Order: sequence, then C-alpha cells, then structure tokens
Amino acid sequence: MATLAVPQRATRTSERQKELKRLAIGLLFISPWLVHFLVFQLYPMVASIYYSLTSYSVLKPPVFIGLDNYVVLFTADPRFLTALYNTVYYTIGAVGVGTIAAIAWALLLNMKIRGQAFYRTVFYLPSVVPIVAATIVWLWFLNPQYGVLTTLLRAVGLPTIGWLSDPVWAKPSLILLAIWGLGNAVVIYLAGLQDVPVELYEAADIDGASNWHKFLNVTLPMLSPVILYNLIVGIIAAFQTFAQVYILTAGGPADSTLMYLYYLYITAFQFFKMGYASAMAWILFLIIFACTFVVFRTSARWVFYGGETR
Repeated sequence: MATLAVPQRATRTSERQKELKRLAIGLLFISPWLVHFLVFQLYPMVASIYYSLTSYSVLKPPVFIGLDNYVVLFTADPRFLTALYNTVYYTIGAVGVGTIAAIAWALLLNMKIRGQAFYRTVFYLPSVVPIVAATIVWLWFLNPQYGVLTTLLRAVGLPTIGWLSDPVWAKPSLILLAIWGLGNAVVIYLAGLQDVPVELYEAADIDGASNWHKFLNVTLPMLSPVILYNLIVGIIAAFQTFAQVYILTAGGPADSTLMYLYYLYITAFQFFKMGYASAMAWILFLIIFACTFVVFRTSARWVFYGGETR
C-alpha cells in the first residue's frame, strides 16, 4: 500500500505543477491588461475615494476632512445643484425624445423603398463624425445671426431664436444636437426590427389589426429588449456629456448649460479642488448606478423576450 501511495502523491504533485505552469503562462499573456487595469483603473478609483474625503489642491498634500465635501455639495454649493438639474433635464430630453425619434426613423428605414441603402447611410453618417468636428459644425448651424436654422426661420417668416445665447433655448439646442447623432441607436433598432417574426404580423392581419395596433402589440413588445439596451446606454452617455458643452457654451449663458461633468472638470482643473471634484465624481457614479438599477428592476414589467409566456 505504501508503494502505491508514493506514485499517487508524485502524480498529484506533477499535475499541480502543470496547473501552476498553465496559470503562470495565462497570467503572463494577460499581464498587459492586468497592469492597465491595476494602474489606470483600480488605483485611480481607490485613490479618488480617499481624495473625496480630503481637501486636496495638487499643490499641497491632502488634508483629511471626512464627509465635508459631500455636505458642502448638497448644502452650500448652488452651482452643483444647477449642474445636476441641467444634466437631469438634458438626460430626460435627449434620451426620451431621442428614443422616440430613433424608433420612428428605424421604422421608416425598414420600409421597402427605392434607395433604402442610401437613406440608411445618410442617417448613420452623423454617428461616425468625430464629436468635436460635429459640434463645431453645429456651432455654425445654431448661430443666432447667420446660422442655417436662423436663415430657415427667416425664410418662412418665423421669429428667430437665440439658440445657444438664450438661457431658455440653450438646453433644447444641446438636445437637438444629441438627437442629430442617433445613428448608432437607429441601426440597433433597425436590426431589432429585422428579428420581429413575420408570422406575428400575418396573424395580426388575419385578426384585422390596424398598423397602429400592430405597432403597439407586435413591434414594440418584440423591440423592448433593444429599447432597454439603448435606454441604459443613452442614460449613461447623457449624464457624461462634456465635449458639446465645452465647445459650444462653456456652461453659459447664465449657467443654463452647466452640465455635471463640465462643472466637475472646471472644479478639478481650473479651481484645483481635486478632493471636491472626486466627491462629485462618486456622486455621479451613484446617480448613474441608481438610474440603471431602477431601469433594470422595472424592465420585467415592460420588456418581452421571445419565447416568454405571460
């Protein structure tokens, strides 16, 4: 028995050594990703938690102050609340109106008409234009004196709009820019429409359903998983809007377009309040997490997956 145990122990040892060797080789291959994750993602996240509890200006060592940054944000910083309101306003407008517009465009592009490929390309092109270039073009479009939209309003005899120079129209102008760049969402909705079974439409035709009823009872339920995906992606992107504000308005006029991420940027890199900006970053993370969590929790009531029975 003792002679049999020795080979078994040796076999187990050699197998363990082979496993460790395979593990070492695997870690070696993914080491670039591991280094990137540890140095550029995990460490900054952990460090930002600490800095959010300090008064830190980069030029001087951080001083621990506990939760004071968070208290000041909600009780003594009116610009923070303004930025939060503007961002929520923009998110609701860009995601809400954008979802309706993207579905409508996808339905139109799904129709069997001549030049279908051309129209699909035209709708998708804005999404591949670099955001900086597109924003500069819209700066010309929205010029209150000689912009394209202003010229069109004058041509039809309507009063001109201040667009980005008017506090009332500044946020709607940014929402208009967001809707213009919905090419990615339109393509995803279009792909979802291709997966709707034709048999369902045929059954609805036999029952005498109108086009509107077919849209409500067939198209929307089958498209709901795609709507969920685009809704979550849209919320995350809208809360992190920065480039458009930085280029077009710099938060003006009168802080009407002071978005959350832009205010975080100027707090950190203009006023050098790194600890305060870190607290803002974690509040933004919690807001996005809460919104995403609510959408996921409520999705069971309105998202339908093929094969489900209700």
